[in-house]
Amino acid sequence: MIRLFVPDPLAAGAPIAPGPEASRYLIAVMRLAIGSEIQLFNGRDGEWRATVVEADKRRCRLTVGSLIRPQETGPDLTLVVALVKRGRLETIVEKAAELGAARVQPVLTRRTNADRANVDRLQAIAIEAAEQTGRMDPPRILEPVKLAKLLDGWEAGRRLMFCDETGGPPALDALAGKGGGPWAILIGPEGGFDPEEIARLRGMEAVLPVSLGPRILRADTAAISAMTLWQAAVGDWTGRG
Repeated sequence: MIRLFVPDPLAAGAPIAPGPEASRYLIAVMRLAIGSEIQLFNGRDGEWRATVVEADKRRCRLTVGSLIRPQETGPDLTLVVALVKRGRLETIVEKAAELGAARVQPVLTRRTNADRANVDRLQAIAIEAAEQTGRMDPPRILEPVKLAKLLDGWEAGRRLMFCDETGGPPALDALAGKGGGPWAILIGPEGGFDPEEIARLRGMEAVLPVSLGPRILRADTAAISAMTLWQAAVGDWTGRG
């Protein structure tokens, strides 16, 4: 069944009017008609069954029916990633949504090879990934900030898995026994971190330096690998078959 993210509050009997793009997708692309059912979620109220009650070439209207699943949320994980070229950044956001990150924080480092990001487009990519994978809480895509500023205001109690290309213990070994709670994962730019950035990170109490292996990884591969290892060690994959 088609899943659609909507910003509206969801409750039995609530009317929903998807925007023009979503309406075109439902009616023109998926060819839904009056009486067709879809699933709706908004990241807050769970997942609901809804029925198409009006459909034409320009818009459709839905009525919310019964609750399918109560709201579920994943681990409190922030992926902090240096800005990279658009295609790779979009891949990182898509995979962060699939792998359970709660939010993605782009950062500007001293060696960052990009200086801007289309946050609205990245948010749309995250929502689409959630729609397609059954996830009920799409990750938030935050506005880019400088790494130094982010570290200046680092949240107390949030540990930071620092993927350091200059070396460190294997990620799984470093994470063993660390437990859940608020975490972040930091992925650097294609050119690596500046020595002063590395020194600052390694001097922070919240930081856990780790290695992702003997090979140099591109940013998108590193992000996917790091999130997978973190989920397997301390995330919501722990103990699951």
